[in-house]
Amino acid sequence: MKKTLLSFVAVASITVAMSGQKASAQEITVKKGDTLWGISQKYDTSVDNIKKLNGLDSDTIIENTKLVVKKDTPTYKVKKGDSLWKISKEKNVSIKDLRSWNQLNSIVIHPGQVLKLAGDGQAPATNKNTAAAKPAAKPAVKQTAQPTAKKEPAVQKTAATEAKPSAGKTLTVSATAYTANCNGCSGTTATGVNLKANPDAKVIAVDPNVIPLGSKVYVEGYGYATASDTGGAIKGNKIDVFIPSHDAAMSWGRKTVQVQVLN
Repeated sequence: MKKTLLSFVAVASITVAMSGQKASAQEITVKKGDTLWGISQKYDTSVDNIKKLNGLDSDTIIENTKLVVKKDTPTYKVKKGDSLWKISKEKNVSIKDLRSWNQLNSIVIHPGQVLKLAGDGQAPATNKNTAAAKPAAKPAVKQTAQPTAKKEPAVQKTAATEAKPSAGKTLTVSATAYTANCNGCSGTTATGVNLKANPDAKVIAVDPNVIPLGSKVYVEGYGYATASDTGGAIKGNKIDVFIPSHDAAMSWGRKTVQVQVLN
């Protein structure tokens, strides 16, 4: 009687275990004439995925053996502070695959969001794929974030340098800043530029005996401008750069800069 009861319990345990496996994986028995390619087509998967699920090193399969053809897709619930990069490193998958499996249009994720860690029915990534996954993710970050941000100023700086002609005199001057709304200021320059109506104008006040009015200049730290104004205190190697914001003009203060007269 005891033996019968034990046998029943053992059979029941095996049945439960097998049922649990079937709930999480789809398993078949290899029949005569079966191939991995044919099985992959029948069950809408890939040969590589079947080999990964079953630890196969070759395409050879043996009749009457069991093969797992699909597995429940592993998932991950996003926590506060998570990022695709962090998850890709922890789970040994690439950011590209994470976005593809979850149909993400950007790298933005939110706490509570459930992400697939494999394609539907595919084997989850293993340590064997770590080397392939990490390099795939790292270059993506370096190429989109760091080079893009650094390259633009480099191009602009080069353009500015190339735009400067080799001819023309260069002066070292004392530079202050002014606005169009200072006490006693009309807002209109000596050459007729209305600075109140044109706050983005790049204008400097000069001593016409040093830099002729109308000259195109390049001012270190200010950029390209036109000598369009004069001032009672602007004598000799002194200039006043126009800055529309009072606070920004005050921040400029007084500094020694180089001015290149372009024409």
